[in-house]
Amino acid sequence: MTSKQSKIIIIGLGNAGTAYENTYHNAGKLMVNRLSKILGGGTAFRKKGFSGESISGASADLISVNLAGYMNESGKHAKLAMKSFGTKPGSLIVVHDDGDLEIGKWKISFGRGSAGHNGVQSVIDALGTKNFWRLRIGIRPKAGLFAGAPRKKAGEFVLKKISQSDKHMMESAFEKAINRILAGNFSLISS
Repeated sequence: MTSKQSKIIIIGLGNAGTAYENTYHNAGKLMVNRLSKILGGGTAFRKKGFSGESISGASADLISVNLAGYMNESGKHAKLAMKSFGTKPGSLIVVHDDGDLEIGKWKISFGRGSAGHNGVQSVIDALGTKNFWRLRIGIRPKAGLFAGAPRKKAGEFVLKKISQSDKHMMESAFEKAINRILAGNFSLISS
């Protein structure tokens, strides 16, 4: 995926506004913010529809982006960001929450459908392709203490504030995923 001085754009999906800060549905934005803190020293930018940081490295220029607006509008802003930086879908990593993965888990895949995630579907529709990378961050609460405990529906937790214990598990997942991205190793990626 990476070659000398290629551009890799990493887009964190989520909802804008203080009401959505630190909610499970904003896991993509939170991971991209963590990436910017780890790398530091980048060049910040703000454009219509998105903002972020550009970080030059030895093997690639990483462009971390948080989109403006709401999850269901992600595609139009992602397309603007890619056009602005002259990147192609194969150099795109879309980071988003995944209600099918437990807290602390993550997976990355290429060329897969949205699996019902409206933000990802918006990106697929706007780009006219699903041939980009997806980094899925687990947000599903761990199963109850009893076998057969009912599984919560996504609507019951995605817009809730992240608990402190879940935040620690998510941050651990962020660190592992970021290390794998920075290493440029995209085979068998998951935790």
